[in-house]
Amino acid sequence: MRTRQDIEDLEAKILAPYAMKSRDAGKRQHEEPPHVGRTCFQRDRDRIVHSEAFRKLEYKTQVFVIFEGDYYRTRLTHTIEVAQLARTLGRNLCLNEDLIEAIALAHDLGHPPFGHAGEEALNSIVREAKIEFNHNFRSYEIVSKLEKKYPRFDGLNLTPEVLVGILKHQTVFDMPGANIPKLYRDQGPTLEAQIVDIADSLAYLNHDVDDGLASGCIVEADLMDSSLWQKAVGKIGGQPAGANRVMFRYQMVKELIDMQVKDLLKATYERLEQLKFKSAADVKKHKGYVVGFSKPMHQERERLQQLLNEKFYHHWRVERMTTKARRVIRDLFDVYLQNPKQLPYEVYSRDKKYTTAEKYAIICNYIASMTDRFALDEQKRLFEFDGYV
Repeated sequence: MRTRQDIEDLEAKILAPYAMKSRDAGKRQHEEPPHVGRTCFQRDRDRIVHSEAFRKLEYKTQVFVIFEGDYYRTRLTHTIEVAQLARTLGRNLCLNEDLIEAIALAHDLGHPPFGHAGEEALNSIVREAKIEFNHNFRSYEIVSKLEKKYPRFDGLNLTPEVLVGILKHQTVFDMPGANIPKLYRDQGPTLEAQIVDIADSLAYLNHDVDDGLASGCIVEADLMDSSLWQKAVGKIGGQPAGANRVMFRYQMVKELIDMQVKDLLKATYERLEQLKFKSAADVKKHKGYVVGFSKPMHQERERLQQLLNEKFYHHWRVERMTTKARRVIRDLFDVYLQNPKQLPYEVYSRDKKYTTAEKYAIICNYIASMTDRFALDEQKRLFEFDGYV
């Protein structure tokens, strides 16, 4: 039977010099004895999986609101796909897969209901009180303060490498907030964290193609201006006539991902060869990202993303859903702000006086913790008199 020390010794033998080794991890905020059979990053991953916020991802939106159908991706299925892609990339680059998985499973914990439409709605509201809602920081707050499972401390007490990966998560849709705690402000992300960022972008782009085609909001012809799409069509032998559209869609998404993964691994490895990092500490000090695509692939991805923006994200059905989502969040926020005593006792203390900014932050965080389904049900409870709470 392997002990934690055995696993750490194995990491030292098989991981690349620039990989983050478990025995070199930073200190947790609250000291804990090491586990006999699991490394620190394995423990982080397990704590995240068993968190309440992780379970809620099942009922949070990716693009399509939960009641649109059970085929489309939710935050949970997206998170699992990101973790799977990131682990594949990490294994090929000889990185620490446990750290990768921990960051990947936690990176979307702070998303509010209704996806990016929900985040935009919350942000537009809280700016009235000159504050910001950032889902990266919200994810950090969840794992460092709001999850309450341990008697000696609040939060999950994760390692700094995971926390920095959460706080500095960065994609087309995700940017680090301005309120990164001072303790982590000057710490650069590990290569493992960078891998999660790129895996998130990969999952978004390719699986939104899948959901867009499955929903009928876009058709194959909408994507023919993308050279990346055209290459994928060529690789699977062209578009079949009439039948088997489901298999065609699956094969296309598989080819799109495969082409991008191969390009990413080649381009990233070439950069690593040039930079000659001797340790994970060297990576953290390096300015700028190392993990990334070649310039031609980056441009091809940009064009495919642009087509999705034009044809899918602004399709009338998606626009109708996002408009409704914004309206639900605005309704909830306004009614809570009018009378915060409608909030649960553990959320809003009756014995304390709050500033306007504090009230906005409390309401914002409460709404952000909701699933799509709970938010819709709460709107009904607050706006339809039915004789019960």
